[in-house]
Amino acid sequence: MTGRPLATALAFCLLLSSTAAYASEASDKVIAAAIDGFIRPAYGRLAETTADLGKSMITLCATPSPDNLAAARATFARTTATWSEVEIIRFGPITEQNRLERLLFWPDRKGTGLKQVQAALADQDATATDAATLGQKSVAMQGLGALEFVLFGTGADDLAGTSAAYRCAYGKAIAGNIGAIASDVDAAWRDDKGFASQWKNPGAANPLYRDANEALTELLEVYVNGLELVRDVRVNSFLGKDAASDKPKQALYWRSQGTGASLAGNISGMEALFSASKFGELVPSEERWVAESIGFEFTNAQAAAAAVTGPIDAALADPAKREKLSYFALVTSSLSEQFGTRLSGALGLTAGFSSLDGD
Repeated sequence: MTGRPLATALAFCLLLSSTAAYASEASDKVIAAAIDGFIRPAYGRLAETTADLGKSMITLCATPSPDNLAAARATFARTTATWSEVEIIRFGPITEQNRLERLLFWPDRKGTGLKQVQAALADQDATATDAATLGQKSVAMQGLGALEFVLFGTGADDLAGTSAAYRCAYGKAIAGNIGAIASDVDAAWRDDKGFASQWKNPGAANPLYRDANEALTELLEVYVNGLELVRDVRVNSFLGKDAASDKPKQALYWRSQGTGASLAGNISGMEALFSASKFGELVPSEERWVAESIGFEFTNAQAAAAAVTGPIDAALADPAKREKLSYFALVTSSLSEQFGTRLSGALGLTAGFSSLDGD
């Protein structure tokens, strides 16, 4: 090949090379923005909130009173709301040492966690009152679900007086364990030589992400798996086809009246990550409407979840609030299609294995 054909071929190769380089640079910026703009700040807030939770439990156990119990319950609600925003990040440091399950064991379809927590309270197991030894026990005994029962379950009002010393000590250990997990995950994400570096720097020598597409697919799956979690595992676990088939006690955080706030937090976290990462800006200009549609649906989903306040059984009994839940489920299905089909197609990405398979 000589002359003009050779020059044309070389120009085409250079174009492909520069296009690939631009795509890689753009994806690297998106991943870096996801980490610095959302993930690290979100885990930082979780570490701070769980530290406050631990302090509130220490105060309650040292000086039992209705006011201190109310304060501990309020801090628990802030913790679950904060966790709901960042729990969509179901990869990286949170998956090590069973941290995800230890922080929140859910769904618990067989009531394993409830039985183990009730047994600990009945037997007054001394090893469950120390955060270090508690962290070695069943994951169902040491996370937010267990602490919710301690603070809001049968007999929880006794924490306002002096007759529930063991229960309070167990709750304090759970809070300490939750705080330690949150602090460890926060530190791991902030380590510039740790997982964040692997995700930001894909390459042939990287054992986790060989190229930019694999790194971006990890981000895409936050939404694909996150929306599946919200719709199928959370909402559909308690919202029936009609009011008669609703199961309010299958809802996450039903005892603490945090179901609606949790759903809102999940969607808020996804929207914040999408905005901070500028993921939608990778889409070609002629398909930028996909990103705009996603933003519109996030707004709709957040508004619907925000309307679901108070006890979930009361919300389900209220036709207007129940309709909001149904609409919320519909919007999350729309978002699933937007991310799993339209956005992924525009970017040439394919979501793979669901982390929720088998739940």
